[in-house]
Amino acid sequence: MRKYLLKRIGLAIGIVFAISLITFIILNIIPGDPAALMLGDMASPETIAKLREQMGLDRPLPEQYIAWIFRLITGDLGNSYFQKKPVLELIGYALYYTSRLAICAYAIALIIGITSGVIAAVFQGKAVDRILMTIAIMGISAPAFWVAILLQIYIALNFDIFPVSGANEPIGFVLPSIALGSRYAASIARITRTSMIETMNQDFIKTARAKGLKNYRIILVHALRNALLPIVTVIGSDIGSLLAGAMLTESVFNIPGIGKLLIDAINKRDLPIVQGTVMYIATVCVLIYLIVDILYAVIDPRIKLGEGSSE
Repeated sequence: MRKYLLKRIGLAIGIVFAISLITFIILNIIPGDPAALMLGDMASPETIAKLREQMGLDRPLPEQYIAWIFRLITGDLGNSYFQKKPVLELIGYALYYTSRLAICAYAIALIIGITSGVIAAVFQGKAVDRILMTIAIMGISAPAFWVAILLQIYIALNFDIFPVSGANEPIGFVLPSIALGSRYAASIARITRTSMIETMNQDFIKTARAKGLKNYRIILVHALRNALLPIVTVIGSDIGSLLAGAMLTESVFNIPGIGKLLIDAINKRDLPIVQGTVMYIATVCVLIYLIVDILYAVIDPRIKLGEGSSE
């Protein structure tokens, strides 16, 4: 287990380092001078050059990258070019909204997804199964921002209960959470159904039925528990993509979360915010995948820790 953990942690650090390098290179080769954008069109070349020197943008890119990495390790993400505030403070403020949205959306996704998947598996081939899987396919196909716009038009504008934008009150998270969670509920439902059907055809389930165990106990205790491995994989991978998907949803509902912070920073070419936000998202995703890898071994002892294959 120790060797497995060290290997996975080393891989995770390597991935985060690679993402930091790619992000830095891309942001520094795309057109646009942050100093010129900050000063406006009327600024003289001398003034722009002086500001570039103050910001350290006149130094060679390798030197800028190394300095940025050292600051990143110490938790210093720099200051926003336009808001003049520490990036870490801005991310912390945005994280409050994003985390609330993500928790609500994923709670909806887990409850609806696992419940629908189990019901569809139990009634395999029947009308309930076909209806639930049709809805799941529609949910996977529908982009979160499109669902968000539909909810705004048909729900928020017709009912005074839900605000069209903003999330100053808890009720403001309902529609964004539904828009964001529906897609992940659909993918969880499909994989839960597939895994449950495969598990329910195993010999130990037939033995449990022969012993006269109640059907709900067989389904919830024996079948669902042994079907968890692929479900956990989807749940873990979906958490990472949920953070990315929250960007457009936050923009549609005007929620000041991580996604909206990143999109606004990209439009202004506020490099410290873009770099800091991308590294935050990358680190969270890598940590989630690391936890999922470890859960693999905990849930299924047959997995060989050193190689990740079945013995």
